[in-house]
Amino acid sequence: MSVEEIGQWAELTALALVTTRIKAVEAGQPFTARLRTMQLGAFQLSELSYGALVSQRTPRLIRQSDPELFQIVVTASGRQRIDQARNTAVLGSGEMVLYDSSRPFDAHAEDSPAGTRARGIMLQFPKTMMPLPARRLDRLLAVPLSAHQGPGRLLAQFLSAAITEYPACTPSDAARLGTTAVDLVTAVVSHHLDAESQLPAASQQRLLHARATSFIDAHLSSPDLTPSAVAAAHHVSLRYIQRVFQQHGTTVSEEIRRKRLHRCARDLADPGLRHHTIRAIATRWGFPRPAEFSRAFRAATGTSPSHYRAHHLPPTVDESAMVSGGSSPHRASGPTHVSPAGQ
Repeated sequence: MSVEEIGQWAELTALALVTTRIKAVEAGQPFTARLRTMQLGAFQLSELSYGALVSQRTPRLIRQSDPELFQIVVTASGRQRIDQARNTAVLGSGEMVLYDSSRPFDAHAEDSPAGTRARGIMLQFPKTMMPLPARRLDRLLAVPLSAHQGPGRLLAQFLSAAITEYPACTPSDAARLGTTAVDLVTAVVSHHLDAESQLPAASQQRLLHARATSFIDAHLSSPDLTPSAVAAAHHVSLRYIQRVFQQHGTTVSEEIRRKRLHRCARDLADPGLRHHTIRAIATRWGFPRPAEFSRAFRAATGTSPSHYRAHHLPPTVDESAMVSGGSSPHRASGPTHVSPAGQ
């Protein structure tokens, strides 16, 4: 939803986020803002864009209404400053910050020196969902947290991908994404508190699963990607990581194969890769033996790689000319969908 007045923005954010007192930095100047929200079960993901402003959550507003939420914001552009719990964070692109709806805060947003307006992604969730005592997080409130490396980078990438893929998700998918998002927030917080060893066993296992699947995504093209390699990269035994994946209804090898087949299907349907042979695409994603790839692809999609490619690729210029001249090239029929690999 887009608004063009500061008052409308205050009303909109009070309904969708938390109640704050907002004023424009430059009175009398045009103000525009945009908010898009997505429900992830008990969690909410929001994409925000707005002009220069000051936002305050006062003790009086907290007494009037407090949903008792944590909010974590990843800054995509512009500059942000937030003061809370005697801490101050000044954020640029690629940084994130955690804050608490139950504590007063002052937030300032301004355009970047290049004129880029403030834009970011916010995840908000009940404080009770964090498997660490809220008081332990006080020293991280309004502290800049990097989104360029480690758990912070994983979280930022996940939230960005979730926004992109949200329209294709069912409510059940969205709820699972919310749980994963909070697990990644927990990983970020634990990283900065050095408290991961104190998390409940279930939380540690969910974090391991999220990290391992991200590792698999990043190394799908490597011929050395095996369950043992995934376990070694995360300093756990093969038996333990297999048990973690079994709790999600799969195995490490099945997850690797599923994601590789998804990448192959994506590339086979990409017109820009039409000049690449099926064998080259399969080899790129970890299937060096054509017969093995063909069997695996048919088992996953119900059709052969060549038929899948013929069905999904748009006709070439020559094929279009044949159609216009009255002849029609063969186009295979059959299944047209490969289940997405997930994020």
